[in-house]
Amino acid sequence: MKMITAIVHKKDAGNVCSVLSQNGFEFTKLATTGGFLKTGNTTLLIGTDDEKVEEAVTLIRQNCAKRTEPVAPIDAGASVPLINPFPAEVIVGGAIVFVTDVAYYEKM
Repeated sequence: MKMITAIVHKKDAGNVCSVLSQNGFEFTKLATTGGFLKTGNTTLLIGTDDEKVEEAVTLIRQNCAKRTEPVAPIDAGASVPLINPFPAEVIVGGAIVFVTDVAYYEKM
């Protein structure tokens, strides 16, 4: 048994959750916030058999898109306000996926 922890961009979460459900995967969905841009993410906890890990990861990969988003020119949340006079964009989206072994599992 494996635990897949997938951190998915909020714009991709609906599609990822739908396709996982359609393919028989059960998961717990958590609303989370990223540390860098302070934007919303969705963290999915997916328990699955070892032989289904690759299928789940493939479904996540196929339904997460990387995109660019503008960065605000003033970061008021910094200890010293940062002012960037030039427009900037960063790459967001995709997913971060961790797969860990589960030592014990019981469904009650």
